Amino acid sequence: MEDYQKYLDPRVLNKISRLDLKARLIVEGYIAGLHKSPYRGVSVEFATHREYVPGDDLRHLDWKIFGRSDRLYIKEYEQETNLNCYLLLDVSESMAYRSGEMSKFDYGSAIAASLAYLMVQQQDAVGLVLFDREVRKVIPPRSNQVHFNAILKEISEAQPTRQTDIKAISLNMADRIEKRGLLIIISDLFDNPLNILKGLQRLRHRGQEIIIFNILDEAELKFPFSRMTQFDGLEEYQDIITDPRPLRRDYLSALNNFTTILRRNCLKERIDYTQISTGQNLDVALTAYLATRLATHKLGRR
Repeated sequence: MEDYQKYLDPRVLNKISRLDLKARLIVEGYIAGLHKSPYRGVSVEFATHREYVPGDDLRHLDWKIFGRSDRLYIKEYEQETNLNCYLLLDVSESMAYRSGEMSKFDYGSAIAASLAYLMVQQQDAVGLVLFDREVRKVIPPRSNQVHFNAILKEISEAQPTRQTDIKAISLNMADRIEKRGLLIIISDLFDNPLNILKGLQRLRHRGQEIIIFNILDEAELKFPFSRMTQFDGLEEYQDIITDPRPLRRDYLSALNNFTTILRRNCLKERIDYTQISTGQNLDVALTAYLATRLATHKLGRR
């Protein structure tokens, strides 16, 4: 059997150009790692019985009826649409940064495509929002293969540009989305943390569940620079050339403070926050999504 788990590694995944293939290999690689399918957790509702015919799945036989009547009947189910979900993918200029195999945008695109694929398989309705300082594209949630292909097309054609304004995007989506559901925000969150939180609070007050994947490049997390370096300004900031060594401690302290503020306040608002490095395997995102999805379903917080 092919070792699908290797496709969870960004270094391997980067060699695959087609986004639909990436999504399938990521999800199947994750399932292979679990040795079970997450699709089994999809909520189903009993509908009716019908008489058994050769070839039917024996797991769905109703043995109680067989015991009473000595006849074989199959339980038929109607699969529920579990969820109404929007994937919010940041297409601002800072997402184009890379120090390794994949840029933050490449990595975020793979996460978005994989989650869309997984949700369509689960019969969840999934939509897409591409944003920077404005909403660039909205695809309303649906659950079918044609719709999934439309989502992949928009992601594939997107080009990271302009500044980020997550507060404005959150307020826009809070007014735009009428039905309660799940919003998955995939972004480096390069914005004022207090402004970000104000926007997220509006979404929570409208009854939306929120998962955040805060994607950062490994160099942004570790600041490994040790010689005179030119730092390219993104999102309208100027380029600078400087010795990074005196800056490292202050930079890492500021990053830690930024993350702490986000994590603490997301916890307070019951928002699931996960920080991901572009060097990590992509099962991190799938695990976080499925864990949150399971908890949400059990608690009835849909």
